[in-house]
Amino acid sequence: MKDYYYFLGVQENASEEDIKKAYRKLSLKYHPDKNGDDEFFENRFREVQEAYETLSNEDSRKIYDQNFSVPKSFRNNLPPYIKTFSANKIRVKKGEEIIINWQTQNADVVKILPFGLEKSYGERTFKINEFTDGKFQILLHATNSAIQKTSVKGITITEVFDNDREKIKSDVQELLKPQRRTPQNPSGFPKIFKYLLLLFILIIIIAFILNNF
Repeated sequence: MKDYYYFLGVQENASEEDIKKAYRKLSLKYHPDKNGDDEFFENRFREVQEAYETLSNEDSRKIYDQNFSVPKSFRNNLPPYIKTFSANKIRVKKGEEIIINWQTQNADVVKILPFGLEKSYGERTFKINEFTDGKFQILLHATNSAIQKTSVKGITITEVFDNDREKIKSDVQELLKPQRRTPQNPSGFPKIFKYLLLLFILIIIIAFILNNF
């Protein structure tokens, strides 16, 4: 059974006014006209409309609550856990495509900010067009509403520019270059000692010649 409270992001005891406020906010956020007819936003928009139509009517909400309370007793009472939450890259340019993956356990409400409600596991592809101080924060909230506990994990995406990438590439290439060795004498002695040795040998030879005359 679909969790309409989950779709609207409200508690099960939410007032009629709370439900209206949540609907207005989410319908504007997920409206396809504002999101380039993205399939993700179209699906979320339909879910929000469906949830509001059911919960905004007193009679339909009462029937829904009666049916919804049955599976609630079977909810897991273990704390929510985020098994994985990762991005294929964390340094990108504006408009560059990013893929995130996540998997949670024991969570019946999963939100990824700034995108909204998601399934307990999945993959999402998106692009960042605006950064704040060169950063873009993505937060995964995994909640077990039966015990009112939430686990949170974040990913920070850093903005880079073409010149940044060229500099990094250049630095890496420089590190990978073989280091030049300082020329040395084959003998291993500095040149001055070589000259002194030759001079000493020459003096010995001259002394030997003079002693033989």
